[in-house]
Amino acid sequence: MKALTIARATATQAIRQPAFIVLLAFASMILITSVFLPYFTFGEDIKMYKDTGLTTITFFALLLALLTSSSAVAEEIEGKTAVTLLSKPVNRRQFILGKFLGIELAVLVLFLILGALFSAGVWYKYVYDLREGAGGTVDSAMRIKQVLQVMPGLALGFFEVTVIAAISVAISTRLPMLVNLITCISIFFLGHLTEVLVRQAEAIRANELVTFMARLFQWALPFLEFFNAGPAISTGVIIPWVGYVLPALLYCVLYSGAALLFAFLLFETRDVA
Repeated sequence: MKALTIARATATQAIRQPAFIVLLAFASMILITSVFLPYFTFGEDIKMYKDTGLTTITFFALLLALLTSSSAVAEEIEGKTAVTLLSKPVNRRQFILGKFLGIELAVLVLFLILGALFSAGVWYKYVYDLREGAGGTVDSAMRIKQVLQVMPGLALGFFEVTVIAAISVAISTRLPMLVNLITCISIFFLGHLTEVLVRQAEAIRANELVTFMARLFQWALPFLEFFNAGPAISTGVIIPWVGYVLPALLYCVLYSGAALLFAFLLFETRDVA
C-alpha cells in the first residue's frame, strides 16, 4: 500500500507537469494531420498511417517515461526531498517500486488517450482513402478489422516503453537527468540494432573485438526489435495475442523485473542525506 501511495502521487505529478501536456499535444497533432497526408502508396495509405501512428505513440510515450523517471527519482535524490520520504516508515525498495509504478501509470494514461485517437484515425482513414481514391462500398467489418489489427501493436509499444522505463529508473538512482537521457536513448537504438550488428559482424568476418562487442550488446541489452510491430502491421499481418503478444509480455516482465532488482541494489547503498 505504501508503494501504491507513492505510485499515485508520482503519476499525478507526471500528468500535471507541462511536459505531459506538450507531448500529448504534439503527438495528437501528428496523429490527426497524418490522416490527411498523401503517402503516394497507390491506395495503401492506411498501411503507412498505421506504421507512423504506432511509431509516434511509442516515441512520445518513451520521452514521457524518461523525463518522468529523471524528475521523479534523480532530482528528488539530488534535491534531498527523498530524505523526507525515506524518513517515514517507507523503505528504499518501496520507494523505487512506487516511482516505477507511478511512471507506468502516467505512460498508460498517455497510451490510452493517444491509442483512442489513433484508433479513431484508422477508423476514419479507411473511408477517407476510399473517397480520395476510386471510391467503393464501405465495409463495416473491414473498418473494424483495421482497428483491431493495430491493438497488438499498441500493447507491444507499451511493453517496449516499460522496459526502457525500468532501465531509466535504475540509472536515475545513480546518475543525473542528462546522462540518464543519453544512456537510455542509446540503449533504445542499440536494442533495435543488436541483431543487425551481430549478423553484419559475422557476415563480413570482422575482427574478434567487434564481434565480441556486438554479441555483448545482444546479450546485455533488451531485444527491442521484438516489440516493433509497425512494419508487420503495415503489411496487413495479424499479430496473434496468444502466440506473440503474451510471450512479449513475459519477456517485458522478466527484463523489467531484472532492471528493478538492479535498481534496488544501486539505491540500497546510495547516500541520500
